[in-house]
Amino acid sequence: MRVEELRRLAEANGVSSRFRLANGRWNQVRPETLEAVLAAMGADPGAPATGGADPGAPATPAGAPVLVARLGREAGWALPAGSLVVLESGEERAPPARLPGDLPLGRHRLVHPGGERRLVVAPEACHLPDWLAGGGRARGWAAQLYALRSRRSWGIGDLGDLARLAGGPDRPDFVLLSPLHHAPPTDDSPYYPSSRIFHNPLYLEVEAVPEVEALPAPGRERLAGLAVGGRALTAERLLDRVAAWRHKDEALRACWEALRLRPERLAAFERWRATATDLEEFAGFCALQREHPGDWHAWPAELRHPSSAAVAAWRAANSGEVGYHAYLQWLLDEQLRAAARRAGGAGRAGVVNDLAVGFDPGGFDAWWMQDLLAPGVTVGAPPDLLGPDGQDWALPAFVPGRLAETGYEPFARTLRAGMAHAGGLRLDHVMGLFRLFWIPPGASPSEGTYVRYPADDLLGVLALESHRARALVIGEDLGTVQEGVRERLATERVLSYRLVWFERGRGGRRRAARYPRLALAAVTTHDLPTAAGWLRGDDLRELAAIGVVAPDQLAAQAEAQEAERAELFRLLEAEGVLEEGERSVDEVVAALYAFLARTPAMLVAATLEDAVLSSERPNVPGTTTERPNWRIPLPVLLEDLWDLPSFRRLVAATKRQ
Repeated sequence: MRVEELRRLAEANGVSSRFRLANGRWNQVRPETLEAVLAAMGADPGAPATGGADPGAPATPAGAPVLVARLGREAGWALPAGSLVVLESGEERAPPARLPGDLPLGRHRLVHPGGERRLVVAPEACHLPDWLAGGGRARGWAAQLYALRSRRSWGIGDLGDLARLAGGPDRPDFVLLSPLHHAPPTDDSPYYPSSRIFHNPLYLEVEAVPEVEALPAPGRERLAGLAVGGRALTAERLLDRVAAWRHKDEALRACWEALRLRPERLAAFERWRATATDLEEFAGFCALQREHPGDWHAWPAELRHPSSAAVAAWRAANSGEVGYHAYLQWLLDEQLRAAARRAGGAGRAGVVNDLAVGFDPGGFDAWWMQDLLAPGVTVGAPPDLLGPDGQDWALPAFVPGRLAETGYEPFARTLRAGMAHAGGLRLDHVMGLFRLFWIPPGASPSEGTYVRYPADDLLGVLALESHRARALVIGEDLGTVQEGVRERLATERVLSYRLVWFERGRGGRRRAARYPRLALAAVTTHDLPTAAGWLRGDDLRELAAIGVVAPDQLAAQAEAQEAERAELFRLLEAEGVLEEGERSVDEVVAALYAFLARTPAMLVAATLEDAVLSSERPNVPGTTTERPNWRIPLPVLLEDLWDLPSFRRLVAATKRQ
């Protein structure tokens, strides 16, 4: 095939044959890359496009296995004669002349003489609570839950600690959490989960499990010893997830055995288990992984696909272990619901969960949905100023056409899990709804290209799930954002994510009044310096010590940061939140959050690291063994937070209007 024909075929399938780099230059994608990506998609040279459209472009239903119709946006699609709509309730209706007509919201079927399609009827935009839509505002905490340890914790922050933070004396309007996704204790990053659908039992508060009361005397005595050992881990400088789980796993297995001694609880568990979607498959995977640790690609061949007879037989033969993992998810659901009740209430967003952009290719989601993924492809980012070689995030990629064939059910299922018991959901790298950077098998990030996703459809599914869960949506739109994406997200009532570090206008840093209303405003994130670390220069010194900043660049970067600090001080003084000449770190940090309180942004989030003036950020992107990413706890225990002067000062600052 000639190169020009290859490029046309690629574009027809949603694969970019060229794209603009961060420096503004166009990058022509290598033919080998286009061929590899098309092969991974299973693209038919004679088939029409199945990839997504550019931002704002209308969806094309011709031949599509799913139609996504939006209330208030009449579609001009001509339906086949003799069509019938089967609602998700089972009711049958004649289709309206133009979709969606008077059809109710939901996931329906459109049956016609030639077959059937899935039909999603979605609201005009994502849910936004009336009190926010009517001009209200909210201030809350951005918390790495694992780092929020208390005197009750077994070496790691848990859902009981979340409930206590949410119901504490300062009574935040919301708590934005790091992802609670399921991952083995050997994986520290919450953004590289085994599953985004199920939760991590490391976050269980063991002593709050009702079955503890049913333990026989020797069991209670053993649990008391485990509690002592677990709490001893809290005194350690760094988190040890493996050790924490060793203690919790033994205690929780004893609780699982004690469940049979409480018939009412056992019956409640069985009722919940019978209605939990995909739970048996997930619990079976966890049980299998206990026998075959590590990546499922290395398992015996007959166990590598979830639909195999061998998997079903293994699950039946190991029902006790499978039941234990199902039980853990039930306990997590109970404790998440309890924490959400503590965090919620009138005029509050409550718990706001975080949805990672992808999942571990060796984990449950990749095993369960392997037929929808592009074999060997990983997702990342092209070269830019911060990463001149590009980034490979080692995350698998959904093939857009295969995802559409499911009616986007895996995407909807993931959203439902993230929105369960929550008042909101943050989507990490929300630009992935529009396009993702694919890296072919065996290639480097510099040899990748963008693949477009059906943004119109995905945004419709997002709006439907948001509406049903009554959960607001925040889109993490930092970094390189494709033209038109932020504007489109605003029409969908997806809140933008705006950071003081990045917000600039003409002539300098953006003034408070110029921040958008439909936004969450913050100073920093888990991947960026803490306020104190940046102000003191500690963060830059650490980057130099671990080799992220080269020795010959340190002086120049220190000088540049000094200039940026001076610029920031002038902004805070001009806004009237920092006294002229005041440069103490605690006062400047408080002033930063007082500045955010002056913005029109609906939500203002303060990190707990900033509240305690910590210099250590949770994560430095691009590093692994150089530093203990995702293992750094807060230097202050939960019970002592409210008495900390810097904590009280920051709370007062965010309440200023």
